Amino acid sequence: MSAARPVEIAVQDPAGARAAMRAGAGRLELCQALDLGGITPSLGVLEAVLGAVDPAAVNVLVRPRGGGFVYSEEEVALVTADIRTCVERGAGGVVVGALTASGGLDIQALRRWRDAAGSATLVFHRAVDAAADPSAVFDALVAEGVDRVLTSGGAPRSIEGLAALSAFAARSESVEVMAGGGVQPGDIPALFAAGVDAVHLSARGRGGLDAPSGPGGGSAGHDVTDARIVAEAVAAAAR
Repeated sequence: MSAARPVEIAVQDPAGARAAMRAGAGRLELCQALDLGGITPSLGVLEAVLGAVDPAAVNVLVRPRGGGFVYSEEEVALVTADIRTCVERGAGGVVVGALTASGGLDIQALRRWRDAAGSATLVFHRAVDAAADPSAVFDALVAEGVDRVLTSGGAPRSIEGLAALSAFAARSESVEVMAGGGVQPGDIPALFAAGVDAVHLSARGRGGLDAPSGPGGGSAGHDVTDARIVAEAVAAAAR
């Protein structure tokens, strides 16, 4: 894979982190509960993943709950504390996002989180795609100087948002535009042709389907990182 075409994989545990990196991923987003869009991983998971792979490659999603991106003052403070913990433990970056009730960028929350992150990479996640005007929020993020924006171009899937992604890339200045949202390996050449700097996918499979489940235990099985999908994505990015 070309260094100019990084593939980022969303992982939820140390086994997934190791599998993704061994299959050629350039970096990781660590989270839990991908079915909710991802939330902050536990401290135990964070430390285990940072011990399993190069911590500089790990960007930690810091999101206190599912259910949108409009946060109370208490929730903003919780995210601030979690960011500091992630950076103190050595994570290379943090992934955050917040909107106002009217669907604009929550600039005050973002600035608090930028301060808490210090020199770590600051990534704004797909809250941009839930904004009332994703294009306006993207421009505000460029003005605020975030390091990276994860976006589908406002579409349900990145491959459906190519025009917006191309427009974002054209005016991104020093901000990295990373396409994410339903990305499949076959989509990756077209996404890079649109001008994005990186792609993001979960490469999820399902494990534990033979284990007992039922009431109180959630759905059968659990997410695992499929190294085969990671390898296919890496190969697609190198084309």
